[in-house]
Order: sequence, then structure tokens, then C-alpha cells
Amino acid sequence: MNRIAETFETLKREGRKALIPYIAAGDPDLETTVRLVIEMERSGADIVELGVPFSDPVADGPTIQRACLRSLQKGTTLRAIVATVASIRASSRIPIVLMTYYNPILAYGVSAFCWEAARAGVNGVIVPDLPPEEGGELIDACREQGLAVNFLVAPTSTVRRTELIDAHTTGFVYCVSLTGVTGARNRMDEGAGGFMEKVRAHATRPLAIGFGISTPEQARKAVQLADGVIVGSAIIDAMERCANSDAMVQAVGDFVAALRQGIDDVKEKSEG
Repeated sequence: MNRIAETFETLKREGRKALIPYIAAGDPDLETTVRLVIEMERSGADIVELGVPFSDPVADGPTIQRACLRSLQKGTTLRAIVATVASIRASSRIPIVLMTYYNPILAYGVSAFCWEAARAGVNGVIVPDLPPEEGGELIDACREQGLAVNFLVAPTSTVRRTELIDAHTTGFVYCVSLTGVTGARNRMDEGAGGFMEKVRAHATRPLAIGFGISTPEQARKAVQLADGVIVGSAIIDAMERCANSDAMVQAVGDFVAALRQGIDDVKEKSEG
């Protein structure tokens, strides 16, 4: 069992839900990325998603696009991000998932990427533009190196497709809570409950819900539907309001701690 699956198993035994924050690696620079990951772990994150900047995103909204553009302008590459994970491992054991489009992996070399990523301490990948039917090479290479592959399911996914995605997932199923791109929203989509019930009925892997979750209250509601919650654009929004890296790290830590409290309120209320 890979570390992503182990984390969800541990949380399940403890009656807790996973908090999975996302940041774009290399925004504002890779040194700050290391500090942010360590701070997010300290503040209550269970798994961290590191976004790999890409010039032609299809799933990212304007906030994450801005972060990735800033990172690309600094010259950030997938190879540099893998090396950064190795640096993070000097101070942190939190599971790390790389969220990347498939082209950077192909340019790196699928087998070489999986081998080097695993050696550096990466625990899994999310590739939003790679359907499971075309992911055989990556799935096999990840399996050989103990990396979790986490596929996405959307509100438009059929039952048959949901079952296919679940069958090829070895970590968690990333449940896209709405149609469209990433981005903070004022409220959760009203259809999220029905969507998650449908996925739960046809999936065996842990479910993590993302896209549009931006406040502790939304996170509290989201984890009542899933095994974990993914928050990205709202974290980057908090980063963009900061004038320097010290303030940025503190702001992200405070926001992740608030999300953690919002999620844990569910357990406290159920026990009370």
C-alpha cells in the first residue's frame, strides 16, 4: 500500500478527514515552496499537492494560471520540482502529490520521471489531461515505483466511467465538485451532494473533493460528503495578498489552520 492510501486508512481509523492544500511549485520561488510545505504540515495538512506549472492548462482557473505563470517566469521545471521535493524531505514526511499535465512527464521520460520522483520522496501524481484508457504506461511505471495514481471524476462522468476511474486509481479519486475550471467560489455547488452520493455508490477508493472550496465553512460542509477536501485557489489568493515571503508563509499557515479547524469541527460535533 502506498503512502497516500496509508494516510487515508490512518485518518479513517481516527475518524478524521484529510486536508489537502495545493500550491504551485516555484511560486514565488522554489525556496519558498519548501517553507510553505513545512508550514502547511505544521498547520494541519495531511497531504500536499504541488502543482507543476504548464504553459497550456485546461483545468486551471485564472488564480492558478497566474501562479503557474509566475513560476514559469522564474524558470521552474519538473526536474527542479523533483529536486525540491528531495529538499523538503530533509524536514518533512508529509505525503506529496504532484499535479501535472502529461506533456512535462513525456518530455522527462515516463520511466525516468517515476523513478526519480519516487527516489526524491514524491508519493503520487494527478494528471488531469490523462484519461485512464491512455494512462497504461504511467500507471505501470508508477506501480513499479510505489507512486499513487489519482484520477479525476466529474459531475458529467457516467457510472461506467466512474467505475473505470476507480479501478485505475491507486490513491484517492479526485472528485471535481463542479463543471468548469478551478477557482475560489462564494458557495459550494448545490449539486455536490448528489454527485458525491453517486460516486460513493460506484467507487471503492477514498474520495477527495475539490474545485471551488475556499473557506473553512465550505471545507466543513465538503468533508461531510467525502474523505478529504482539496483547497488551492483560495490559498494562492492568500499568498497574493502578501508583500514578502515571510508574511506569505505565515498567511498560508494561518489559513490552513483555519481550514483544519473547520474540518475537525465535523468530528467534534459528531462526538458531542
